[in-house]
Amino acid sequence: MPALEIKALHQYFEQGTVNENHALQGIDLTLEPGEFLTIIGGNGAGKSTLLNSIAGSLPVTHGQIKIADHDVTYQTVAKRAKLISRVFQDPKSGTAPLLTVEENLSLALRRGAWRNFWRPGVKKSDRALFKEKLASLNLGLEDRLSAEIGLLSGGQRQAITLLMATLQMPELLLLDEHTAALDPQTSATVMQLTDQLVRAQSITTLMITHNMQDAIKYGTRLIMLDHGRIVVDVGGAEKQGLTVPDLMRMFKEQSGSELTDDAVLLS
Repeated sequence: MPALEIKALHQYFEQGTVNENHALQGIDLTLEPGEFLTIIGGNGAGKSTLLNSIAGSLPVTHGQIKIADHDVTYQTVAKRAKLISRVFQDPKSGTAPLLTVEENLSLALRRGAWRNFWRPGVKKSDRALFKEKLASLNLGLEDRLSAEIGLLSGGQRQAITLLMATLQMPELLLLDEHTAALDPQTSATVMQLTDQLVRAQSITTLMITHNMQDAIKYGTRLIMLDHGRIVVDVGGAEKQGLTVPDLMRMFKEQSGSELTDDAVLLS
């Protein structure tokens, strides 16, 4: 059973007006359990539109989306919460800043479950688990369970957000340019942690990035979007031997044009 099936997905903005934008043009995409897909393309290629469609934050115009055989095409974000975890570009988006590290982790551990708000948010029995998981990040965060998460650095918060997203293993992990707001060194650290967490649990993952090197280095499969279409789709041994010039050549051959987005070219 595929982890994700997308069939003939079309997305329009301002349909029927002079400003109509056909943002996704018949996307067909299937991911098997455990696949780690990196998604790259220039501005306006449809990367965020694709992720938002899968997450449910953007209503589908035409097509079908199934996650682990559940048809979620017209489900809300809340109804997909048990199936999807998402990490955003802004490290502040995935955590509650006034809560402690352990309180944030406790909320993530009970994602999708009924909560008794009359009881303390953190169980003593959970603290050992949190310390173990934080220690695996090698950032010294296992000793900061009681620290307000808003006082941590952006990289530390993003690392904890990743951990929160994977505490309860989701059917899909969506990474929305989750290292773009970090400095290069911190970005590299968070990418290594991402790879570590995804591999350890074989989590089916989709990662948007503007960085061609990261798109090639990480994941088991790579797709490149252009004007709402998949123009490059490589995986396996072909992806392992891929270089940036190879990717540029493939993009030109399939799209008929050069990639001109500075954010991608200069990454």
